[in-house]
Amino acid sequence: MHVGLGLPITDPITLPDWARRAEAGPFTTLGLLDRLVYDNPEPLVTLAVLAGATTRIRLQTEVLLPPLRETALLAKQAATLDLLSSGRLVLGVGVGGREDDHVAAGTDLRTRGRRMDDQLAVMRRLWSGEPYGAGAGPIGPAPARDGGPEVLIGGFRPPALERVARWGDGFLNAAPVSWAGGLFDFVRTSWKEHGRDGSPRLVAQVCAALGPDPVIEEARAAMGAYYANSGQADYMLAGMRTTPASIREAIAQFADLGADEVMLYCWGRDPGQVDRLADLL
Repeated sequence: MHVGLGLPITDPITLPDWARRAEAGPFTTLGLLDRLVYDNPEPLVTLAVLAGATTRIRLQTEVLLPPLRETALLAKQAATLDLLSSGRLVLGVGVGGREDDHVAAGTDLRTRGRRMDDQLAVMRRLWSGEPYGAGAGPIGPAPARDGGPEVLIGGFRPPALERVARWGDGFLNAAPVSWAGGLFDFVRTSWKEHGRDGSPRLVAQVCAALGPDPVIEEARAAMGAYYANSGQADYMLAGMRTTPASIREAIAQFADLGADEVMLYCWGRDPGQVDRLADLL
């Protein structure tokens, strides 16, 4: 079982420290969320900085919202980051659901699913070196990984889960253990029905905070603020793991379901959590 770290968003200046500590420990991946109308660092820019601060750890968007972005430019940005990080980019993507993000981006919330399907098809083509289309040729640079960076697709409903088999390399699960088994089974079945070889990579997310009470209180406040207008704040906060035993339990439960990696998503700013989480692993 691989274990990665989801990075906090409230103090971007500290993130290179988080990245270096994580790379010195047992962690395999650094993850960073995406919003537009929120006080968070832009993930591709930030992960590019963290790529320069590290040498081996994977760099994952968790999840990037392609419908808010122009497709050809996003394909070029992702390929560039994958190339300059020696193939370490993992592009986790999802449609998002915050109306204000789409207002600010000038995009249509109602068509975001269809838009992302079209975007994934175009990006796959471009990463393979094909021309953009009529009047426009290929868009470089070529990514380090043949066919483009690894793509994980997040979501909860059947249309989102089916995208894994159509466009992705794996599934990024943000649901609790009690839901995850059914989602994993759907993704595996869809993968076979679409004639895909091998198995989808399954990555789970667990919200965690480890340390003295002020660290946990700060993490809960940051997470509560992020989900404040979603109608899910209390539910999400109830799932935060705050003791070594409960974090180990969550990792073991996802391992039993067949997850390949668990991302411990941290909301508190204290980088000492990296070392404490490393110790419990």
